[in-house]
Amino acid sequence: MKFFIIVLYSMVLSGCVQETSSESTNYYLIRHAEKDRSDSSNQDPHLTKIGKARAKKWADILQHITFDAVYSTNFNRTRETGLPTALTNNVGVTLYNENNINVSNFLKETKGKTILVVGHSNTIPEFVNTILEEEKYQDIEDSNNGNLYIINIVDKKKLDQVLTFN
Repeated sequence: MKFFIIVLYSMVLSGCVQETSSESTNYYLIRHAEKDRSDSSNQDPHLTKIGKARAKKWADILQHITFDAVYSTNFNRTRETGLPTALTNNVGVTLYNENNINVSNFLKETKGKTILVVGHSNTIPEFVNTILEEEKYQDIEDSNNGNLYIINIVDKKKLDQVLTFN
């Protein structure tokens, strides 16, 4: 059902863009999938088996969306989460520094494109809020790896929604 909602949402947004012939920018933002917590001293863990399955599930959920780029922080868990979608779209994974990203430059560089951004429980809501220019979303609960934030920008109008996939 949620897959249908994403497709319908994308079709509605595309229809709006075609009617006004405006340039549309689309951002899809997700937190990394389940990471290996077996070694608490490891600051850069890989995904668990369940996490790898979720990363593949993200690629399946997003399979009808053509991404121009996949952005990820420079951690094993985020790169591994974005990789299946990047491979599906024949694009590489572009690294960004979650503590030092110039969002204004990012928005200029990605204008008119469709982008997947993979980050963390605190950085993704912050990234979304910065794009929206409002404090709308809170940090993601640590047990939640299934939020999908969608932002569409047309003529400086910003539409957003969040879906959760378990």
